[in-house]
Amino acid sequence: MAEMVKEKSMEVRVMAAVRVKEPGKHFAMLVCWLLGNGSLIAWNSMLTIEDYYVALFPKFHPTRVLTLVYQPCALITISILTYREAKGNTRMRNLVGFALFFLSSLGLIILDVATGGKGGIGIFIGVCVSSAIFGVADGFVEGGMVGDLSLMCPEFIQSFMAGLAASGVLTSALRCMTKAAFEDSNDGLRKGALLFFAITCFFELLCFLLYAYVFPRIPIVKNYRMKAASEGSLTVAADLAAGGIKHRSQIADEEGLGPPGRLSTKDLLLQNIDHAISLYLIYVLTLSIFPGFLSEDTGSHSLGSWYAIVLIAMYNVLDLIGRYLPIIITLTSRKGIMAATLSRFLLIPAFYFTAKYGSQGWMIFLTSFLGLTNGYLTVCIFTEAPKGYKAPEQNALGNILALCLLAGISSGVVLDWLWLIGKGW
Repeated sequence: MAEMVKEKSMEVRVMAAVRVKEPGKHFAMLVCWLLGNGSLIAWNSMLTIEDYYVALFPKFHPTRVLTLVYQPCALITISILTYREAKGNTRMRNLVGFALFFLSSLGLIILDVATGGKGGIGIFIGVCVSSAIFGVADGFVEGGMVGDLSLMCPEFIQSFMAGLAASGVLTSALRCMTKAAFEDSNDGLRKGALLFFAITCFFELLCFLLYAYVFPRIPIVKNYRMKAASEGSLTVAADLAAGGIKHRSQIADEEGLGPPGRLSTKDLLLQNIDHAISLYLIYVLTLSIFPGFLSEDTGSHSLGSWYAIVLIAMYNVLDLIGRYLPIIITLTSRKGIMAATLSRFLLIPAFYFTAKYGSQGWMIFLTSFLGLTNGYLTVCIFTEAPKGYKAPEQNALGNILALCLLAGISSGVVLDWLWLIGKGW
């Protein structure tokens, strides 16, 4: 009898230790939102000032070329890191990513100031190098952050995803303001571009400091990471140390088999193949239309030079709204998510005929719907997929899904290029 009571007491203590308390949850959500913003604001800034680069490099199709440079670097980087995620140092991975974002943004400012805002093939190559560094940084940060937050609560991953979209809204709003402020001034586009990357440098430095010194010390974050460590996660050790918690793994990893009882990456992919395909298809469609098609293939309209800016802004705003909709209603059915994903492909003929025969109002509507569905389905998948798995598996699955997302983006960019080649470029 005494032994039964002792065992029950030990069981209660273990359950209490594993149960995650939630002090600082809302502050952690805010930090996740800011980190999401910083994960994409550099690239969104480069996309949003595309009219400056089009004016500076009119013969090189910078909107498409910069994307084509960025995406392979991001995809190759995240593929390598996903393969080695079980042994990776998530903290170092994310800090390196934010540092690269900051240094490359600063490099663009230095390049523009040093050359006096002149064009030419040499300067364009320099801009392409910065785009490639942005891609490498994205490969470090996106998979690292998604994997890290997947082993915590769904609200964190939702906030991070909303922050990704918010960076697009922020850059679009700033672009509208800078265009209005500098449109009639000499070097107006250049002044706006320099302001963009100055703001980007501030955000990237802020995110570096938040992730290095603030996020690991939030109580709920420490609780989730202690829970992950208790389940055999090796990737949180450096983060626990940064939060003032000493942790020695009890897992023998000499044979490279990973934590005991953890599903392999292959098994996780097979169990979630529908989510992986859905994410891939969502971004294949989105990136085959946005931003290249919207920037160059929409014809002439009464909005003039504002037209592409308005389309991109509407996409970003509705993408952000879509990432908050799961708070109200979440699509949890795997079949439902796949059906919604496949139905989005009807937008391809819709965009084609609207660009050819429709008014700008219909184009704005379609662009808004593209953004809304993109944001909503993305968050539904990333918040639902990790449920039911142990922390090491959640981290691995988060990396896998982020890889599928970037693979979809890269394929969409290729399709966009094929569209351009088909037009006789």
